[in-house]
Amino acid sequence: MLVRDAMSTVVLTIGPAHTLRQAARLMAARRVGAAVVLDPDTSGLGILTERDILNSLGQNQDPDRETASKHTTTDVVFAAPGWTLDEAAQAMAHGGFRHLIVLDGDGPVGVVSVRDIIRCWAPGRRHPAELVG
Repeated sequence: MLVRDAMSTVVLTIGPAHTLRQAARLMAARRVGAAVVLDPDTSGLGILTERDILNSLGQNQDPDRETASKHTTTDVVFAAPGWTLDEAAQAMAHGGFRHLIVLDGDGPVGVVSVRDIIRCWAPGRRHPAELVG
């Protein structure tokens, strides 16, 4: 199975000036664990994850004053849609992260997470939200 089969095509993009609270609200509303940070000044892509926000809060930083730019990972490993899930999982394990931005051409077309890969590797497993109710 390939990354394109597992990735989420819901790509939340934010700017570097978004506060962590704004980012958290957007991530929660879209039910995603990471946001792609687009910096128009540098034409660069970065990633802000729920872990980045949690680390900031754990350091008693103010989520209304802290900006995405201060917490964005810019040394990003990107995946291609044609990568196998094994390749994506190896990149994540090697780098110690849980999300990969998927690039096709010049822009992001998706995000693949450890959870996405597990769902593909364990067919028949139900999403926790489906078990409630």
